Amino acid sequence: MSDDANNSPAPVDDLFDLTIVGAGPVGLFGAFYAGMRGMKVKLVDSLAELGGQLSALYPDKYIYDMAGFPKVLARDLVRDLAEQARQFHPTICLEEKVTTLTPVDGGFELGTEPGRTHRTKTVLITAGVGAFAPKKLENAGFARFEGHGLHYVIPNLSIFEDRRILMVGGGDSAVDWALHLEEIAKEVTLIHRRDGFRAHEDSVRKLNASSAKVLLFHELKDLQGDGRIARAVVFDNRTQAETTIEVDEVVVNFGFLANLGPIRTWGLTLEKISLVVNPQMETNIPGVMAAGDITTYPGKLKLIVTGAGEAAMAVCTAKMRCDPKASYFPGHSSGSATFEPGAAH
Repeated sequence: MSDDANNSPAPVDDLFDLTIVGAGPVGLFGAFYAGMRGMKVKLVDSLAELGGQLSALYPDKYIYDMAGFPKVLARDLVRDLAEQARQFHPTICLEEKVTTLTPVDGGFELGTEPGRTHRTKTVLITAGVGAFAPKKLENAGFARFEGHGLHYVIPNLSIFEDRRILMVGGGDSAVDWALHLEEIAKEVTLIHRRDGFRAHEDSVRKLNASSAKVLLFHELKDLQGDGRIARAVVFDNRTQAETTIEVDEVVVNFGFLANLGPIRTWGLTLEKISLVVNPQMETNIPGVMAAGDITTYPGKLKLIVTGAGEAAMAVCTAKMRCDPKASYFPGHSSGSATFEPGAAH
C-alpha cells in the first residue's frame, strides 16, 4: 500500500524527478537529500513498512556504526530517518515490487508487480541485498523447532527475557545480539566454528568482557526436545568432543541469501550480486544511480553510514541530469552561501 498517496492501480503515474527503489535507511536518506535539492521524489518498496532489513529482521537490534549515535535501536533509527525524509513530502509506495525498468523519452518507466507504472526522469536503486532470506541450518530435521525455540531473526526481544540462549555464528550480528540479549537473558552461550570473528574489534572486546560464555571451534550437532528445544549438542571441531547444553532458545546468525530478482534483467553491469557504479554512483545506464549495500566499487564498505554518503552523491548526480544548470555540490546545509565545486571556502 502507499504511505503518502493513493495506491489504486493506474496505467501511468505523474512524472517524478527521482524514483528511489528501496525504502531502507539509505533510500530514506536519499529521499531526504533529494528534497534538500528541490526534487520531486518517489520511494517504492516491496515491503509493507519503511526501513528495509532494519524493520523486517531486527527492529530491536542496536546499531553502533551510525554517525551521531553512541548506539541506536534499529526501529528508532528508521523512525528518525522517515521523519527526516517526510519533511519534503515524498510520495511513498509500499508493497510494490519493481519488476521492469524501461527507458522512455529520456527518462524511465518502472513497472511494479501490482500493475502500476511509475514515470521518472532518474532512478536511484537502494535495494540493499535485494530480496533476502536467512541462511538456515543444513540439517533439515531442525526445521521442526522453527517457532519452537529456533530463531533465524529476532523481531521481538520479549520472548528472550530470563531465558537460556545459545547463539550460533561469528559475524557482527551474532556478536551484537549476544551483547544485547545478555542484558535480559538468564544466560547466553555463543559458539563459533573458528577463533576469529567477522565483527568489529570493539564489539569482540565487549563480548569477551561480558558474562556471555564463548566457545570457539565449536559447532552445533543436534537439537533435542519434546516439541520445543530443551537441549543443544555442540562439538569441538578439533577434537570432536561433544557437550550437551540446556537451552530454551537457539539463535542462528549465518547471514542472508541475497537475490537481486528482476534487477538482474535490467541491463545493469553486475559483479556477482552487486551493481557496479562509478565515483558519482552512476551505473552503466545513464540516469540510473545506485547506493548502499547493492553497489560495488574499489574500496567499498557496506555500512549504513557510507551508504548515506553514497545516496547524497547519487542524488547530486541525478539533480544535474534533471537540471543541467544545477551544481553538483550545492553547499553545506549549515552554510549561508552556495559554493561551486573547487571554490575556496
